[in-house]
Amino acid sequence: MKIKTAVALGLVSLTISGCGTLNTVLREDVAATRELRKQKTYCASIPRVYSGVAFDFCLLHAAPDPTGVLIPVVLADIAVSGALDTVVLPYTLYRQVEYGNIVVYR
Repeated sequence: MKIKTAVALGLVSLTISGCGTLNTVLREDVAATRELRKQKTYCASIPRVYSGVAFDFCLLHAAPDPTGVLIPVVLADIAVSGALDTVVLPYTLYRQVEYGNIVVYR
């Protein structure tokens, strides 16, 4: 039973961790902007460099979450996204120079 619980917690943490980075680096820009619009963020664009952290801050800069579940998850994700964003920094620097910011609202 303890092994199943540990595996389940591991899978949940892997799913949650780096969510901002996964949304902005590994997916198309449209998917990231769709997610931010769905959360009704007030951000107009986010930079590609450290985009996972920026994505998470945009989630915090959105209409209030009535359930209150989003804030602790996003705060935990900021640290993990920061680490993952550092790993992919050379790639995101290139993408920032080549394509500019990810535009959420025009």
